[in-house]
Amino acid sequence: MMISYSRSATVAAALLLTVIHIVCAQTILLNNSTVPANESTIAPAVDNVSAQASNSTADLFHGETQQLTDAVLANLTDLELSNVTLFSFQNDSDPAGNLSARSSSFGRCKTYPGDFLWPSDLLWKLFDILLGKALIKTVPYASSCYDSFGDYDKDRCEFITANWINASIYHTEDPTSVNAVLFQGATCMPPGLAASSTGCTLGGYPTYAVAVRNVAQVQLAVNLARNLNLRLVIKNTGHDFGAKSVGMGALSIWTHNLKDIRFFSHYRQDSYSGPAFKLGTGVQGFEAYEAARQNNVTLVGGEGRTVGVMGGYILGGGHSPLSSLYGMGTDQVLSMEVVTADGRFITANRNSNPDLFWALRGGGGSTFGVVTSIVVKAHPKIKVTTLTYAFETGPKVTPEQFWAALRAYFDGFITYTDAGNYEYFRISKGLDGGFKTDMGPWFAPGMSKAELKALVAPLFNKFKALGIEIQPIYKEYDDYYGAWFESFPVEPWGSDTIRQGSRLFPRSNWQDSAKLNATFDAIKSIVEEGAYVLAFNVAASPKAGFPDNAVNPAWRETVLHAIIAQLWDMKATEADIKAASDKLTFDWLQRWRDVSPGAGAYMSESDYIEPNYTQAFYGTKYPRLYQLKQRYDRHGVFYAHSAVGSEDWQMSEMILGNLPSQNSKLCRL
Repeated sequence: MMISYSRSATVAAALLLTVIHIVCAQTILLNNSTVPANESTIAPAVDNVSAQASNSTADLFHGETQQLTDAVLANLTDLELSNVTLFSFQNDSDPAGNLSARSSSFGRCKTYPGDFLWPSDLLWKLFDILLGKALIKTVPYASSCYDSFGDYDKDRCEFITANWINASIYHTEDPTSVNAVLFQGATCMPPGLAASSTGCTLGGYPTYAVAVRNVAQVQLAVNLARNLNLRLVIKNTGHDFGAKSVGMGALSIWTHNLKDIRFFSHYRQDSYSGPAFKLGTGVQGFEAYEAARQNNVTLVGGEGRTVGVMGGYILGGGHSPLSSLYGMGTDQVLSMEVVTADGRFITANRNSNPDLFWALRGGGGSTFGVVTSIVVKAHPKIKVTTLTYAFETGPKVTPEQFWAALRAYFDGFITYTDAGNYEYFRISKGLDGGFKTDMGPWFAPGMSKAELKALVAPLFNKFKALGIEIQPIYKEYDDYYGAWFESFPVEPWGSDTIRQGSRLFPRSNWQDSAKLNATFDAIKSIVEEGAYVLAFNVAASPKAGFPDNAVNPAWRETVLHAIIAQLWDMKATEADIKAASDKLTFDWLQRWRDVSPGAGAYMSESDYIEPNYTQAFYGTKYPRLYQLKQRYDRHGVFYAHSAVGSEDWQMSEMILGNLPSQNSKLCRL
């Protein structure tokens, strides 16, 4: 039986019959043998492919050798059926290969619960059997605080409530919990932590998630989603400003359990020769850094402990405390293993699928495929010195002194990044109207305490001349891990009373006094109006150079990546919340755009409704990225908000009038 997309009603009936036959059959033909049709016999029906991939220089992980193949699909039948069509690979000769024919069958929107082609309970059961019982029906993380899902538990609710904001380690272990709860709809948050806690519903969370541990499971999910036009999302840990890992009625591929790590002391590929790691995309920052420490090397990753460092972080570019020395996280990538939209498992590197390899390195996650593992360069063990200090207005420090001292710090940004440094600092306005800033930390890889002291001495002399007394704290470490672990605590989790946005400010703004004055004033003015600014003095254009990849060109010119947080009271009216939200996008961030024309923003920490996001997030790389999106995923199997190709789709509902709600239907324009 083959799918014909021109006769959707006939197809649906045939598909349902197929499901009933398979589920109800007493036996199936498996690997040319007739065996009982049950969970123990169907689930292992995957080919164990050789660990040495034909186009990869690193052996496949065990889970990557477990693949869905045409031979497997041919065997997954009972004695009456020729194949399992719903899970078949994309057939380019089929009428489904024609977008207009596909659209006439499915309509403009993805398939949702209640739609004619939405999978029946029998189909979900079959899918779960084929997956090896890896299918999870979504129950929101905070459901135990309510009666809605039948799992009310007072003690668990109290634990979740106490650890909701400041313990991301718990959220990342949940199949569907995400940071961007506002855009999900905030439909199931602990009472007292949300603007409106009237109950618990699924909202924008996916309907089902697949806890993948092998490639076959990824392929089955991709094929089912494509063949039935289901919305498909990918979640690793859920650290996500842009709600890319959620979607009402979606099927989610949860990559968190892809934890394999393999170290190569001598890895050779193309012109690279040196230490390297192959890491599953579920590996988190703390796990990657621990592995590097154990092998006396250094990995380039983010500051977040629980972020999936080989997932959306590295696919979106990935800035790092080591970026001023080594570039972006994705600059370290040597090879990738990926399941593409047609369901096939391939290797992407400079010699195999080089265009896809180019796009995956910085073109964004949830866009071109599901990456299962990545090979990255490792660098030599490196010493690090950190510095922390803080100052604020008060009896001995006027606002004028405060801003003059902060400006003295800004003046040195090029000097500091040229020295390979990275500074992570905050600026805010207190309830008393005063201002404060803290450096937490100044991160100096490769420097001793004496060398860092010498670097900052001119700055601290300026502080002293301005009447600013600080108590700097220096710490010297013999490796990256110790400095990173003590400097960056577990990151906070989602709230529905905050919106954020960012801007990449170019080096050229520091090479022109008028531009620097305007830049500093644009930052100062919004803090004076109540904005919370978190910023990074960081560059991503190392002296040793960087590869040609899809990283936003604005990163190569940057010396300041700054984030604005706009917060509002939990009891604020909808009108007040909309005013605060609009002020972030159309006033505060616009001031930053005005002083950095042609620059950009970091897609992973950006304004949810960044105007002209194709330029801001991708710059001159966007036309090629869009072209590759059409080549590798012309049906839009993979969609994420503000990702490449997302302009071809829209959500059916808005939050506050202009924020696309992930708790609504996704439809093609």
